[in-house]
Amino acid sequence: METQHPGPLAEVVSPVTAGWRLLFVPSRARELAVGLGASMMVPPVVAAPLVLPVLVVALITGSLLVWGIFWVLLALTVVAVILLAVASMLVTVSLMVRWVELRPLGTPAQVVIARFLRSSTMAMADLQRVVVIERLSLGQRQSIKVVLHTGSETVECEPGTSAPLSRVDAQALTDWLTEQLGRGQVAVERQTEVKRDFLRPDEWWTPSRTAELWGVPVGEVDRIAAQRGVETYGYTPRGAAMYSPGTSVTVYDPGRAYEVAEELRAERAAAQAADSTAAPGPAGHDATDSR
Repeated sequence: METQHPGPLAEVVSPVTAGWRLLFVPSRARELAVGLGASMMVPPVVAAPLVLPVLVVALITGSLLVWGIFWVLLALTVVAVILLAVASMLVTVSLMVRWVELRPLGTPAQVVIARFLRSSTMAMADLQRVVVIERLSLGQRQSIKVVLHTGSETVECEPGTSAPLSRVDAQALTDWLTEQLGRGQVAVERQTEVKRDFLRPDEWWTPSRTAELWGVPVGEVDRIAAQRGVETYGYTPRGAAMYSPGTSVTVYDPGRAYEVAEELRAERAAAQAADSTAAPGPAGHDATDSR
């Protein structure tokens, strides 16, 4: 058997007995450290706007009551840090999948799922289907995961922090899984989930940004948006609400605006190709012989 899988999956697939191992989490220690660090930062960030003013007042006034409130808030923050850290570690250890081994050449064919502290083995016949889900936002990948569906449970396998699998082409991964699981008659699907619920108006696009993306003057944005079905939203910014009540800003739905940008790009490319095909030859040369 080969010591390394060739092609785009070389970093995430390695050979094992009677099959291959698909790696999701390269380092347990790094994954735990990242989860622990993120969970420990949340309570201080949330509590800081309340704790810091109380500390300032306590330092200025020297009030025992205010100092008491400060110490209580600080203690609650510490408790929240501990609870979130413990919860994060428990979730990571119990739910996150480190790797999955597909053993289609074994007798019987098996699938091994390894979590952080334990692993489980099941017959490949119990695996009903596998789904590769790729989440996109404005044409950019946000995440990818592999979902194993059995008769009794659903196992979600997601790449760890900076894992090579997060950069693997979704179609290449789907094709490889289809090849490995074809002997066991396991269906493999690929699904794409596109983010469309952008926060309005904060994540919606201004006319200038939309015009830049479309490659048109700002004055053309409204007309194209109306023609192409791009949803708009008009609102008055907070600052303008106080000083210029009549000021209104229009923003555009990024999801549909991005699709229109792709449509315009394709139309322009087709028009350029048509123009180059229809363009006459160099001066003095004609398609027919002239005397």
